[in-house]
Amino acid sequence: MLDHLTTEAANPASTDLDSLSPLEIVRLINAEDSQVAAAVGAEGAAIAKAIEVIADRMRRGGRLVYFGAGTSGRLGVLDAAECPPTFNTPHGQVVGIIAGGYAALLRAVEGAEDSPALAIEDLKNIDLGPLDVAVGIATSGRTPYVIGGLEYARAAGAFTIALSCNHGAEIAAKADLAITPVVGPEVVSGSTRLKAGTATKMVLNMLSTGAMVQLGKTFGNLMVDLQPTNHKLVIRSRRIVSLSTGLDMNEAKEALDRCNGEVKTAIVAELLSVSPAEARQLLHEADGHVGHVVRRDSATTNGAPTNGVTSTALS
Repeated sequence: MLDHLTTEAANPASTDLDSLSPLEIVRLINAEDSQVAAAVGAEGAAIAKAIEVIADRMRRGGRLVYFGAGTSGRLGVLDAAECPPTFNTPHGQVVGIIAGGYAALLRAVEGAEDSPALAIEDLKNIDLGPLDVAVGIATSGRTPYVIGGLEYARAAGAFTIALSCNHGAEIAAKADLAITPVVGPEVVSGSTRLKAGTATKMVLNMLSTGAMVQLGKTFGNLMVDLQPTNHKLVIRSRRIVSLSTGLDMNEAKEALDRCNGEVKTAIVAELLSVSPAEARQLLHEADGHVGHVVRRDSATTNGAPTNGVTSTALS
């Protein structure tokens, strides 16, 4: 049943893999990985549509729910876990589910991926509903756990997305939208943690990041909704305020202190010369979009745009 899957096929470029030197292995894997970005790029329209739907559902109180088995499930859990510290998402707004539960993150749970009923149980446990977006991830495109989950999610009224890496994937027919970056045979035949895993990670990065940008989680390319939960992020918060407003780092710290550490509030208060309370109200009226507040004020006053940080790199 796996013979028709390109991810299971023998890769002619790596038939002599076990006779290669370490450097030759590196060069081979690197050459194969270079094909991944193009495969993901070919799915750009579908990914963009997914971002639009995810952002719309989230504005109305919905969630982004990833589910899958093995590597696919692990990557979904990883992307979900990164959203709160990066974008200050509320707990449970982005959910990652792996077949077999969190124990499966570290070791395989026998038979979990073969159970459609287990996926249904997992999605029922989070009360999946009509406002949610359910992303079933299966590089093979045929994992029973994901098939069962997509069928249940669709019946529950959720918008369903099938993410796989093989043409003609069975899960594509079970979803409202299919994203299918076809990366070809792996360097190690069938080891989909390689190119297929990389493609999956790239797509998930785009889905969550794109949706969060649409929801106003960035100003230019700065992550203005981050949680300053450690020293690095505290310093980053000051740098973001500094880069956005022209304040030096000490002044940025003072601005953040006046605004209870709220990066967005500090930026708006400084750029528009308003109080923290007024800045919060303006942000509320603009659904949290700093850029909308600033550009609206700029248009009203015929002033020049105040944010010139679109090529800033933070570390």
